[in-house]
Amino acid sequence: MQSSRVASLALIALCEVAAMAVWFSASAVVPALTAEVGLPASNASLFTSAVQAGFVVGTLFSAAFGLADRFDPRRLFFASCLVAATANTLILFLDPTSAAVIVMRFFTGACMAGVYPVGMKLVSTWAKADMGLMIGILAGALTIGSASPHLFNAIGGIDWRFTLGAASVSALFAGILILCAGIGPNIGKAPPFNPRLALHAWTSKPVRLANFGYLGHMWELYAMWAWIGVFLFASFKQVMDPDAAAVNAAFATFAAIAAGGLGCVVGGLIADRTGRTSLAIAMMAISGSCAIAVGFLFGGEPALLIAVCLVWGFSIVADSAQFSASTAELSDPSLIGTMLTVQTSLGFLLTLATIHLVPALVGVVGWQYAFAFLAPGPLFGIWAMLRLRARPEARQLAGGKR
Repeated sequence: MQSSRVASLALIALCEVAAMAVWFSASAVVPALTAEVGLPASNASLFTSAVQAGFVVGTLFSAAFGLADRFDPRRLFFASCLVAATANTLILFLDPTSAAVIVMRFFTGACMAGVYPVGMKLVSTWAKADMGLMIGILAGALTIGSASPHLFNAIGGIDWRFTLGAASVSALFAGILILCAGIGPNIGKAPPFNPRLALHAWTSKPVRLANFGYLGHMWELYAMWAWIGVFLFASFKQVMDPDAAAVNAAFATFAAIAAGGLGCVVGGLIADRTGRTSLAIAMMAISGSCAIAVGFLFGGEPALLIAVCLVWGFSIVADSAQFSASTAELSDPSLIGTMLTVQTSLGFLLTLATIHLVPALVGVVGWQYAFAFLAPGPLFGIWAMLRLRARPEARQLAGGKR
């Protein structure tokens, strides 16, 4: 059982890394497309927000029909990867400035509803007293997978076709490999079809507070991930030639986002031992501070700016899994998949606002202050975690460690 557990968790994490490459594949090539075809700023925003919108629609559909709890999660994962890889590949044959590309990005996002929440459902079936670590590993895999297009971008010499193609192959590989993973003993009995079950995410006060914390976290996270590469490129251009700035920004962006993969694992280990709300409060305090500070380093010493971005990248997602782990521990086992799907749906719906907010703010206040407007999100999340910590149901978290 132990070897099967370890092997299955490793496979699930690897598949998550590989599948999530298509999420930011188009966003990572925005600088190259802008240089080659004059990509409008509005399209650049839609490259990311269309994925978020698709994910929201996909998760709402999945939650309404209880797909993550009513079907074999491995087959749902496989089908989602197959369609996502196809949609991402089709972009190679389309005019990059056309509306059809945005539609393909929407379908890619919709398919991710069968990847990330379903992956969390799979790892939760193997959890013992380490739910935070289990979901932390998966969140870390998502983080590294989201960062990987920036690495493809740097390795491929900023060739956007290479980046998109590599991401599609990666997702297809994930879909095939997931079929080899096992399902753990904690799988709940599939509930009957009842769309009203999804409302438990709101009617249960402790689950609602966990979701509030997640919303505060998401207000900051994807806006940072979507625009940190553009921010670093703009900053580096102040002190080096454009070609060097592009390559260095791609590597630095990968490092900053991928640092969150380590953050998720470390955060999971700490939270399982000291408490979920404690870890979340500390990480949101650090990431919110970085959101305010990073703009003051714009155009300055690249090494110092990268150092702050690494701390930001580590802390901004180190708490992510703890909101999901809290929801899993506070929910009925038969509803975990649906509750996690609802949570991610709400969070990604919110990111539609912040992803478009950042470039608008850049036009008004510049890069020096644009990211500072993300700090209220972590502040709200800290408030929600303090409220959850004070409730008696918090004893269900991490074996009684709040």
